Amino acid sequence: MARAKQLRSLKTRKRLLSSAREIVSCSGYEKLRVEEVVSRAEVAKGTFFAHFKDKDALMDILVAERLEALLDDLEIVQNFDSVEHVVASIMPFLSFISGERYIFDLFLRLSGALAVEEVGKIAESIYRYDRILIEKLKSGPFRQDISAELLSEGIQAFPVSSIALSLCALQSDQNVKNRLTIQLNAWMCPS
Repeated sequence: MARAKQLRSLKTRKRLLSSAREIVSCSGYEKLRVEEVVSRAEVAKGTFFAHFKDKDALMDILVAERLEALLDDLEIVQNFDSVEHVVASIMPFLSFISGERYIFDLFLRLSGALAVEEVGKIAESIYRYDRILIEKLKSGPFRQDISAELLSEGIQAFPVSSIALSLCALQSDQNVKNRLTIQLNAWMCPS
């Protein structure tokens, strides 16, 4: 009996996630509403909250799934040989997190950077991102006076600044890729 209940619960969670993915693929992350998810999954709203603490908990899973796919692609890129190579390689990741203001906000809130009590899927993806960057930086032609770990921190911090500035109406004159290339050249290859 307990096993049947557990299987039913797993199927319900799978249906909720599938419904949410369908909505996101049609309307984007920002437009996803719990009411629409439960309606599409044909469950009660209380059932949603039995599976997810809140909408952000669901989004943590959905966004992390996309981040993981992007990280799979980044992992097969050759080791970085220039700042332009770094920027081109991370732009799909950055384009995703900056594509919707909601995603960028969620990314920042759930990244672990704000001392979140629970480490979620997005924070785990960011940890993986850091590990990938460190590996790809170790043999590159970048400054040698700091570690690959510190270089990776900069590669993660400067995009947050670039994206935030691009979302600001007063600073939207330069795109993320151009601004980031300038910043990373100054950080990674100072003259």
